[in-house]
Amino acid sequence: MVMRTHVEMVRVRYGETDKMGVAHHSSYLLWFELGRTGLLRAAGHSYRGLEAEGVMLPVVEYGATFLKGAHYDDELAIETKIREMKSRVITFDYRVRRGEEIISRGFTRHVWVDTNSRPRRLPDGVTEAITPFLASGD
Repeated sequence: MVMRTHVEMVRVRYGETDKMGVAHHSSYLLWFELGRTGLLRAAGHSYRGLEAEGVMLPVVEYGATFLKGAHYDDELAIETKIREMKSRVITFDYRVRRGEEIISRGFTRHVWVDTNSRPRRLPDGVTEAITPFLASGD
């Protein structure tokens, strides 16, 4: 099986920049969310659809490293893949690129829960659908 990386393109909006004209660090979490939900959608399972099935995916841990700044109107590629997938926990890795240059790396860790916030397993078919995005140790 070939490991896939999902790519979402975003353009830095003026409201995402700080007084120095650089994208604020909080913007990256929003971009990570775009990557993560885009990956799920590309695998055939929208986040809205998962919620309709009683599955929630709260963030329990996150981190980011900022290598270079992004500025207003920069076009960025948010590359998303799955680092680790267990029965109730999933970790996504992200790379933010401007052209060929990596400007940030990050991750988010989530727990699959039901509508009462109790840990649960994924619905049938979701694990198989997202497995192609599981990193192969690179």
